[in-house]
Amino acid sequence: MISRWTVVADRGDLAKTEVLHDELSAGLSDGEVLLKVSRVGLTANNVTYGVIGDLIGYWRFFPAGAEHQGVIPVWGFADVVESTVDTLAPGTRVYGYLPMASHVVVRAKPTSSGFVDVAEHRADLPAVYNSYLVTAQDPAYDEALEDLQVLYRPLFLTSFLLADQLADNSFYGARTVVISSASSKTAFGTAQCLRGKGVRVVGLTSPRNVEFTEGLGLYDTVLPYDAPVDVEPSVYLDFSGSADVRSALHDRLGDELKKDISIGLTHKAPSQDQRSEFFFAPDQLRKRTADWGADGLAQRFGEAWRGFTAQAGDWVAVVGHSGPDELIEVWQSVLAGRSNPDSADVITF
Repeated sequence: MISRWTVVADRGDLAKTEVLHDELSAGLSDGEVLLKVSRVGLTANNVTYGVIGDLIGYWRFFPAGAEHQGVIPVWGFADVVESTVDTLAPGTRVYGYLPMASHVVVRAKPTSSGFVDVAEHRADLPAVYNSYLVTAQDPAYDEALEDLQVLYRPLFLTSFLLADQLADNSFYGARTVVISSASSKTAFGTAQCLRGKGVRVVGLTSPRNVEFTEGLGLYDTVLPYDAPVDVEPSVYLDFSGSADVRSALHDRLGDELKKDISIGLTHKAPSQDQRSEFFFAPDQLRKRTADWGADGLAQRFGEAWRGFTAQAGDWVAVVGHSGPDELIEVWQSVLAGRSNPDSADVITF
């Protein structure tokens, strides 16, 4: 028997958390692999998983026992403890979508780069979240950069695909891209991907984060939220979910606002505004996999990722934490918006 802990949140009030303990019975079914979670990152992106958990299906990846509770997914590394799959021997290190828990059992179908979890309850969920990379087979893996990978790689994939969708649609006729919550990691990853694309990139942020955001060197202009933007053909990328910011931009830009796209939810409420469309990264991922092939997509993303990590280590200081209690402390801080843009949280188990 293996003792396991799991952090669960109340689906109606994400601030209410609890650590549950149970025992994993000995023995696995054919195709099953037991993973011990090792290192994960926690950012505002994980808040989004909880806020729109029912809309996208995020609660379904790692079901909780009680209907009113759910397990927030995180990205990170885990090690194979027990396995019934020949290609996934004990000790194999993998990267992918994990629960806030010490252990998880997956049903693994091997691939050239790792495996896919083909458990029945995940069968109709987006494939990008069901795919796991074996570090020994991942050309982008660098053991010295594990902290950056758990913090940035899932966010940067969204950044990469979002910037690609804009370019793929000729920026909807806009000359400027306005980005809210510009100090957030997915936002400034998007700004980095837009550099050299022929558009002006304007970052909106709170007054206290203006200096940090300017220091990134990724935006052509950084403005506090109450400053007016130039009236010109623009696309708005909403990483904040603020209804006030959206309304101010629509009032200011009028018909010059060519597209309004919602990505993040740092204000912890899903947008119901019909003026905005929701960006769902797996849709663009499927399109580009069809356009370029899996290898072509991996090559393009790998080039962008290496360019990003060459700079990212200088932007944000990693703060380390350990265990479920400190995981909950970080969760509460991120949920309440108390985290600082110049630091990022990694939790080891």
